[in-house]
Amino acid sequence: MQPRINGFDYQRVTVADGVALHTAVGGTGSPIVLLHGFPQTHLMWRHVAARLAADHTVICPDLRGYGDSDKPADVDGARYAKRTMAADVVALARELGHDRFALAGHDRGALVAVRTGLDHPDAVTHLAVLDVLPTLDMWDVLHGVDAAVAFHLYLMAQPPGLPEALIGAAPDAFFAYFLDAWAADAQSQPADVRAEYLRASGEAVTSIVADYRASAGVDVADDAADRAAGNRLAMPLTVLQQDWGAALGYDAAALWRAWATDLEHRTVPWGHFMAEQAPAEVTAALRALLTRR
Repeated sequence: MQPRINGFDYQRVTVADGVALHTAVGGTGSPIVLLHGFPQTHLMWRHVAARLAADHTVICPDLRGYGDSDKPADVDGARYAKRTMAADVVALARELGHDRFALAGHDRGALVAVRTGLDHPDAVTHLAVLDVLPTLDMWDVLHGVDAAVAFHLYLMAQPPGLPEALIGAAPDAFFAYFLDAWAADAQSQPADVRAEYLRASGEAVTSIVADYRASAGVDVADDAADRAAGNRLAMPLTVLQQDWGAALGYDAAALWRAWATDLEHRTVPWGHFMAEQAPAEVTAALRALLTRR
């Protein structure tokens, strides 16, 4: 049996033509949507979600193209744009009865969360971002040999065909590399959860590559248009990040200040998979965010 978040109900929620999201829902109270990162599923939130469910309605979907959610073919180059995936999030919340909701995202899910806040400011009350930079800034800060830490971004940015073939030839080795390299505490991902991440990712190579390819194309264009127009995130924003800036030579807080009007930026020692490695601390940060007005 696949692992699940204890005490949560599971359902498939249709969010667009031909796209339904595999979603765990638990708790009661004001809603918060939690979006997972790569190479994971909604299960990365299992500890945080259980804590928040004490006084919130907690909604944990697998993103389109990931986990057990639908994986439409990327026929137009935009099926995995963060703008498209953000629309999924708003549609999901509305289908579950919530026109307004708090939103937290990790890694790829954080990019979707940021785009949701920019495109749907009336829907997102509070926003949390875990260990990522906005797409436009991410590409700007990667340079020289230091960019080798993000080799997968460049691999999956290539035209359709080669990335899918290379990753598909050894999916477990590829995805396990990131689970191992980015984990500060290997014990934070039990064997059944790790196996589920590898299963789900191995079945989603084409759509995961499409998600990353969008971040080198349409997502950059969307971010650049917002920057040119002066669009910013108006809701309270909390950013929790490792100290990548020290290694790559940038000021992460300054980058985020250009995108937000109400920012709390924290550099934290909890590793990349912080929701699994420091769930109590992440939960506390989210609870503090939700008190801001």
